[in-house]
Amino acid sequence: MTGYLRSKFGSVICADIIPGKNRVVLDMRDIDMEDASVDAVYASHVLEHIREDIKALQEIHRVLKPGGIAVLPVPIVSDSTIEYPEAVATEEYHWRAPGFDYFDRYRAVFGSIRIFSSRDFDEIYQTYDYGDRTAINRKRYPYRRPMVGRKHADFVPVCFKN
Repeated sequence: MTGYLRSKFGSVICADIIPGKNRVVLDMRDIDMEDASVDAVYASHVLEHIREDIKALQEIHRVLKPGGIAVLPVPIVSDSTIEYPEAVATEEYHWRAPGFDYFDRYRAVFGSIRIFSSRDFDEIYQTYDYGDRTAINRKRYPYRRPMVGRKHADFVPVCFKN
């Protein structure tokens, strides 16, 4: 993925909250970068791990240049977002189970977003999460509610800074 992004943007900074090879340490709630200094942000399945997710969205918006984009998918695992009272270890320390309404937070910060769905693409490119969510394992997912269906679409929001 990094190679592809470099071919499109030239310069790419890989970041995580944990130090690692070829990446900088970055807390999305307090990004150590200048205002309007980046063209794009890609953070896949990150915001559900951040308690202060609105602060992270505001920081992403702050560092984006006018005309910049942020691609910020989260796993949609609930009909509506469920906020947890604590980070859940059995869910890789998620603070919430995002629902379809979660993208309203993006709209509040960015105003302009476009949400792509698995159904928007040719069948050979479609990604779905297959699994029975009608029965919830309470030890692993103590706060989630059941969802209907066994084939769940993936959603990718693209946020635009005007």
